[in-house]
Amino acid sequence: MAARAVICALVLAAPAAASSALGGRTGSMRGGLSAQTLDRELTSAMNEVLGCGGQVDEQKLQRIERELEPMWRTLQKNAAGNIDRRSLRYLVHRRFNRRSSLHIRGFEPTRATNASGWGSADILSQRVPAFVESVLESQHKAETGFRLRDAVQMVAALEQMIFDSEGALLQTSYKNAGQSPRRSLDENTLSKVLETYMVRWMLGDDQESASYLLRNRSLIESTLPHWDEVAAYARGQVISLQHKRRVAPGATSADGLARPGHNAMSPRYSFEDAHAMVGEITKSFASFWESQCDSMKLQLVEMDTHQTGRVPLAKFYGTGLDADWRFGESEEYLRELGALDETSWRGKQVIIPNY
Repeated sequence: MAARAVICALVLAAPAAASSALGGRTGSMRGGLSAQTLDRELTSAMNEVLGCGGQVDEQKLQRIERELEPMWRTLQKNAAGNIDRRSLRYLVHRRFNRRSSLHIRGFEPTRATNASGWGSADILSQRVPAFVESVLESQHKAETGFRLRDAVQMVAALEQMIFDSEGALLQTSYKNAGQSPRRSLDENTLSKVLETYMVRWMLGDDQESASYLLRNRSLIESTLPHWDEVAAYARGQVISLQHKRRVAPGATSADGLARPGHNAMSPRYSFEDAHAMVGEITKSFASFWESQCDSMKLQLVEMDTHQTGRVPLAKFYGTGLDADWRFGESEEYLRELGALDETSWRGKQVIIPNY
C-alpha cells in the first residue's frame, strides 16, 4: 500500500544554519548566468544541502547515473537533448519506486502540477532552501531543461534527506527507550529501540498517536495490524547484521559494521549500526508488507459492491477491514495520491487501484 511507504516531506526540515547560508545567495540566480556557472552553482547548492560542506562521492553519483540511464533514454527530450520539469519529477519518482518501493511525497506522477512550479507540499520546497529552488527555476533551466546529471544530483540529495530523516526518527526512538545514541547496545535492547522506531515510522505524520501507543504499549498489538510479525521483522535486522559479522567479517569491517568491540565475538551495536538497519527497513519493508497489501486489496474489493473499482469514503473510514486495520489517511492526502474520486453522484470514493 503506497500510503505506508511514503517519505513525509514535513519531517525533513533543513537545519537553520544551512537555510541561512544558502538563503543569502538567492539574489544572483535570477540574472544572466552562463550554463557552466549555473551547473557549478547547482552542484554547490546540492552539496550544501547534503551537509557538512562536503562533496558527493563520485562513485555514488556514477551508480545513480547507471540506474537512471535506461529510464532517461525513454523520456522525450527538447532540442538541447534535455527534459522538462515534469519529466524530471517522473524520473525521480520511478527511480525510488522501482528500487525501494518508496513514494516521495510531491513527486507522484498523478500529482497535479504545472511546468513552472514544484508545489508547496513538495519535498524540495520543505527541505531545500530557496537558493537551490532558485537555481532549478532559473531562466537557463526553463529554456534548456534538465540534464541527466541534474537528475542524478537530485536523487543524491533526496537519498541524503531520507537518511537524515531516518536518523532523526531513530534518535527519538532511542530517547523513548531511555537509551543514549552514544552508548552501544546489546541485541535485546536494540531490538526494543527498533520496535519503537517501527511504531513511529508506520504511523508517519501521526506522531501524537505514536507517542500515545508507546506510553500504552498494551494497545500496540490491537492497533497496528500483524504487530507480532512487524516486531519480529525489526528484530530480524539485528540478527541479520550479527549473521553477516559471522560469515563475512571482512565485508562488514569494510562497510563499518564490524570493528573492535562490535563484531561476531562481541555482539554490541552502535547508533551507526542501528542507522544502517533502519535504512534496510526503508528499502525492504514494502516487500515484507506486500502480502498484507494484497490482503487489504482483496478486502477493499469485497467492499466494492457496485464493482466500480471504488469504495465510498464513509465506508472506507467506517469499516476498518474487520477491525484489523485503521484507515487513517486524510482526504487531502488521498486526493494528493490520486486515490480520491470526487466526481461521482454517489459522493466521494476511494479508487482502489490508486490506493
